[in-house]
Amino acid sequence: MAVISDYALLGDCQGAALVSSDGSVDWWCPPRFDAPSIFAHLLGPSGGFWSIRPLGRYTTSRHYLDGTMVLQTEFHTESGVLRLTEALSLGAGERGHRIGYASPHVLLRQVEVVAGTVEVAVEVAARPEYGLVGPTVTRSPLGIEISGGADRLILTTDRDLAIDGSLVTGRFILAVGESAMFALHHRRAADPLTVPLDGRAALRDTVAAWQSWDGIHQDYQGAYRDEVRRSALVLQSLTYQPTGAVVAAATTSLPEEVGGTANWDYRFGWLRDGSFTLKALWVAACPDEAHRFFDWMAASIGSADAEDHVPIMFGAGGERDLTEHTLEHLDGYQGSRPVRIGNDAWQQKQLDVFGEILECAWVLRDKLADLSPATVGLLRSLADRAADTWRELDAGVWEGREGERHYLTSKLMCWVALDRAVKMAGALDAEAQVPRWSQAMREVRAAILTDGWSASRGAFSGAFGSDHLDAGVLVMSIVGFLPADDSRVLATVDAIRRELEQDGLVQRWTGSGSEGAFIVCSYLLAEALALAGQVDEAKQIFEDVTGRANDLGLLSEEIDRIDGSMIGNFPQALSHIGLINAAWIIDQVEAGVMP
Repeated sequence: MAVISDYALLGDCQGAALVSSDGSVDWWCPPRFDAPSIFAHLLGPSGGFWSIRPLGRYTTSRHYLDGTMVLQTEFHTESGVLRLTEALSLGAGERGHRIGYASPHVLLRQVEVVAGTVEVAVEVAARPEYGLVGPTVTRSPLGIEISGGADRLILTTDRDLAIDGSLVTGRFILAVGESAMFALHHRRAADPLTVPLDGRAALRDTVAAWQSWDGIHQDYQGAYRDEVRRSALVLQSLTYQPTGAVVAAATTSLPEEVGGTANWDYRFGWLRDGSFTLKALWVAACPDEAHRFFDWMAASIGSADAEDHVPIMFGAGGERDLTEHTLEHLDGYQGSRPVRIGNDAWQQKQLDVFGEILECAWVLRDKLADLSPATVGLLRSLADRAADTWRELDAGVWEGREGERHYLTSKLMCWVALDRAVKMAGALDAEAQVPRWSQAMREVRAAILTDGWSASRGAFSGAFGSDHLDAGVLVMSIVGFLPADDSRVLATVDAIRRELEQDGLVQRWTGSGSEGAFIVCSYLLAEALALAGQVDEAKQIFEDVTGRANDLGLLSEEIDRIDGSMIGNFPQALSHIGLINAAWIIDQVEAGVMP
């Protein structure tokens, strides 16, 4: 089984597939990110896969076609060079901001020989519903039909393939200039069958669609432009276009520690991550459809006043109940069990979400001049909730399951919510609320400065009354709570570097033990250093962590601090958000725009 860094992401703005460098699709969950998988070999050998590769020995190289999420892998053999081009199809004729609305849920794979001759082996082992279903495979006038459970697949190709029970296999020789096309169409069993699309035409159209999106998102010309541009494409790939929701990652249960049990399902839309994504796209692209995300959020939350706490996450379609359960039949990535579906964090109270949403609205205020009444009402309600509940315990930004605390970052983001709401009071038709919000702001600020400071550490701690450090506190200067060169902020940055950083990699909190370094924390450190005028150190941190990306520029959730391997769900939106924001801050400081 390939390691996490060996995978490439294919996306159609509704779902995702992961393909290894040796041509095996080991993860695909059509028709949307959080649907049951068709291929899940990533989480155990019984999960299913689709392999296309040369017979015999080979070496590989790969890249995305410029401005796209279309992957090309070249297999170099003794007899020739085989090129594999693959993508999840976008809707026919979709261009620009409209890509992904009508994605047909088709996995496209084309092989061609560009030198010599190559013998090619194909094996399709579809295993619907996370490997629980052994499908029936038959031939029909449409192609090879693979049926099991609620899923129906149709495989079309211009090559002869054999059926061996539930497997589809084939071997053929291609000479230079010759090619073969494969298209695997997904349908629900109850859906009417349609004529399969022309795979070659769909692949060309998908390249054009992605390049049309990339072509109108070229505004960022600053530092680390190529890395920012690739990260923007990744974030667009992780956006569920029908609603505007952004999923945190394409996968579930890739472990935070190999062999451990911290294996979570990240294929859902966190309000925090969605807000961060819109802010990042404001830098790297243009969040022209920000209204859709805010409208989706308002519709999904409903009445924020009627809840015990504001929900922090939803299914990509806005679903509320994401109750967690385990898949006992899967071995897990490198034996890391349990494999979880769903995420019980949906029930947690996390006060910081108020600040992330209102900060996003503030940054994008020019894009949100005509907010819907529902969104205006939601933003006002979130500011009210911040004023009313900032003193309460919560689970914190890192979603720990060990109990609630007075997390400093939660209080800090309540302050952000109130500060931005006061600044936006006119747009929110909330001038009457300004005195109450302003008073609450002053109270939160006083509590943070008093109860959040650890005299024993000489730094701001992760929670009131604690001396444990938390890398999340690095946002203090980023959100403008204190100047980046304030002596208390500098002391906190120094303490975090001494205790939580190693070679540019930053763990989340004191006592993390063998847990990996959380990639976004390294980018937060780079931002804090740049804002404090330590630009060279900020750039070194940025380049150290960005250099840990795989050959395609993709980042996971964490980096193992012992062997440097990627761990955690992949690719991780928050890591790519961190990259974009840190690159922008570094660029702005170097340009003299920021102090």
